[in-house]
Amino acid sequence: MLASGSGDTTVRLWDLNTQLPAHECKGHRNWVLVVAWSPDASMIVSGDMDGALWLWNPKTGEPLGQCSSNAHKKWITSISWEPAHKALPCSRFATGSKDNQIKVWDAHSRQCLLSMSNHAMMVTCVKWGGEGLIYSASRDCSISAWDATDGKLVRIFKGHGHWVNTLALSSEHVLRTGAFDHTGTAPKDLVEGQAQALARYTAATGGQSERMVSGSDDFSMFLWTPATSKQHIARMTGHQQLINQVQFSPDGRHILSASFDKSIKLWDGHKGTFLASFRSHVGPVYQVAWSSDSRMFVSGSKDSTLKVWDMRTRKLKVDLPGHADEVFTVDWAPDGSGVASGGKDRVLKLWRH
Repeated sequence: MLASGSGDTTVRLWDLNTQLPAHECKGHRNWVLVVAWSPDASMIVSGDMDGALWLWNPKTGEPLGQCSSNAHKKWITSISWEPAHKALPCSRFATGSKDNQIKVWDAHSRQCLLSMSNHAMMVTCVKWGGEGLIYSASRDCSISAWDATDGKLVRIFKGHGHWVNTLALSSEHVLRTGAFDHTGTAPKDLVEGQAQALARYTAATGGQSERMVSGSDDFSMFLWTPATSKQHIARMTGHQQLINQVQFSPDGRHILSASFDKSIKLWDGHKGTFLASFRSHVGPVYQVAWSSDSRMFVSGSKDSTLKVWDMRTRKLKVDLPGHADEVFTVDWAPDGSGVASGGKDRVLKLWRH
């Protein structure tokens, strides 16, 4: 299944086998800006332009309810679920908003559990890490780490000279997929599920502390080990324009950055050293997504195309025209079956490899 949110105020669920819409979820009264699956795939949460949050049952498309009214005072910018190796069934998620706040919610009671704020400007990105911390990036040029149990501020990361737009964690792929590997087989029960999620997380991190990378309007990136130190490992420079998105490869060995300078850059995931530039887009690159085996990635751009790149040759593998306008978002299915893209032309496209 694939979930998509749109300016038409709906969340739609698509069956990837038939490539047809399975459910249309109505409840939002304004543009849907963010949708996020729980790592156990039992729920979807969506956030909109008004700051409202809705939860949905992906099997039926029925609303499970709305989070306590006026969840946030302004629009939702980011949603991140608590990892499956920390809690199953998944019940908590964190949200960031234009109202400068980070909130943690109980998905079952739909009540706010924690409310954190130390940012002077809007929160652009929230990530729930695998080590019990929640990370928030803001337009006030700082990144904060919060304790996920009591909401206390743990440390602040400074260094960027402009808005921080994007964060990525080295363990993000396994945090997102929980107990599900590329075959998509579901665990027998919750105990096995949590054990599997923990085993996958441990394998992905290799017993090391997870790393975080941040990208900014100051054209630079920083690499951190956020659970242990507020000092950065590396400052990564080279882009000529703002950085829109950063992504760790599923194996954690590489980092990709997508920029308004029309290029994608590849960096060493441990040291932060520059490795390669990928140039072929003729407009700003908005998003990138890795294949789950870390061998390829796809990029979407303002130039209306998607491009698939090969990591071994570091060359363009396939050019995918088809959208009539800017491509805002791309994602690669964790089971590797295909790529989904959404654009300004109001079309959602599914691409098969």
